Amino acid sequence: MVVDPKEPIYPISVAAKLLSVHPRTLRIYENEGLVKPARKGTKRYYSNDDIEWVQCLRNLIHDKGISIPGIKLLLELTPCWEIKKCPPEVRERCSAFVDPSVPCWLGALTACTMEQRQCEQCEVYIKAMKEAKLVAEEKS
Repeated sequence: MVVDPKEPIYPISVAAKLLSVHPRTLRIYENEGLVKPARKGTKRYYSNDDIEWVQCLRNLIHDKGISIPGIKLLLELTPCWEIKKCPPEVRERCSAFVDPSVPCWLGALTACTMEQRQCEQCEVYIKAMKEAKLVAEEKS
């Protein structure tokens, strides 16, 4: 039986054992916005993709010496098409790729996300909307 790597199947205790970390470490990464486990009620569940991503984070932190704020900055500087691993045919139609100074959801109606209606699931979009909401709340 093949398990979809995106399927959240590991509770936090199992994920922590697989990664040889304390569950608190995973909660810290979540609080910092570096990983977003699925929620079923109040319980966190991690996918194989999440496990692989946390292994990458651990490598950056412990082997490369990059701090959590440094990792967050690197992620902010990474274009959305690299984060989403868009194939070339999608990328070439994407306004964010054509003009990276404008976020894809603010670009022309031909943007890949507009065509595919994927903004709501895009972590780049979700993060930007959360930041915009915080700014709006601070101003009011």
